[in-house]
Amino acid sequence: MHGVAAPRCGPFASTSATDMRVLTLAGGTGAAKLIRGLATCMPQRDLTVIGNTGDDTEVWGLRVSPDLDTVMYALAGMLDVERGWGLAGETFNCLAAMATHGADTWFNLGDRDLATHLTRTRALDDGQSLATVTARLAGNLGVAACILPMSDEPVRTMIRIPGGRLTFQEYFVREKALVEVVGVDYEGAATARPAPGVIEAIRTADVIVVCPSNPVTSVGPILAVPGIVEALRSTAAPVVGVSPIVGGAAVSGPAAALMRVRGLAVSPLGVAAAYAPWLRRLLIDERDQACAPELARAGVEADPADIIMTTRAHETALARRILELSAERRAR
Repeated sequence: MHGVAAPRCGPFASTSATDMRVLTLAGGTGAAKLIRGLATCMPQRDLTVIGNTGDDTEVWGLRVSPDLDTVMYALAGMLDVERGWGLAGETFNCLAAMATHGADTWFNLGDRDLATHLTRTRALDDGQSLATVTARLAGNLGVAACILPMSDEPVRTMIRIPGGRLTFQEYFVREKALVEVVGVDYEGAATARPAPGVIEAIRTADVIVVCPSNPVTSVGPILAVPGIVEALRSTAAPVVGVSPIVGGAAVSGPAAALMRVRGLAVSPLGVAAAYAPWLRRLLIDERDQACAPELARAGVEADPADIIMTTRAHETALARRILELSAERRAR
């Protein structure tokens, strides 16, 4: 594809005839919870993740892919669950030492986490693709699922503020999402191409799950890569989303503020509008059941459920519910 070899984790290579091949569109924290739940209900080898790289950044000369790494660590059973990012039991001695030397330390890199970024940076500098090095990193940690970046080419989410622009990490981590936002751009998206395996994974999936990630800065960059929306529109697989908005507020992060900037309602209706016209079904919180009739008019079937994942049991229950609904729809 485009002259670049697909990573060895190629989609669904060892799926059995009776298993569902599940594809997810994923950001970071919320997506990692649901993906971890899915991995308890099905073989990892039947799971493919298309990860957001709009949040990628460079720290101390190292190439960092926060959303890809969060999903990878979650599937490897290594994620720091309390923080929702990084490695469990991490130390930050290098960070403290870098501060001594006057380096910026607002972006926290743990000591063991540095190995991931060093490996990625060296591989990319050697000419390897992001998809290839992502597959290698995941395989080294024993992850059997296929984690694909949305593109091998750089796409960066830029947050427009009065008088300038910030990268997403500057906005979210350094400024703690407290600055006024006037717009969001996906720099480089117009000329980017889907990473090898992405379009094939969409075409061959039995079910596609849009994780409860920020529609603007987690899923939005994935959809901005030419060819991905077209593939989602044409897939025969049921496309099921989980709303990241509950009771008029984001479950976590700045999704509500950024949806307002994009003119989207801060409700399941806004989520459905962001994914129109290819979203077929949306799991919503029971508090948002009043949205169901309007969602139906928009062509989206609403399923009230317990979608806030505060425990591992909640993650598994929600994943099982999604798989059951998908199996029902396929059987129709």
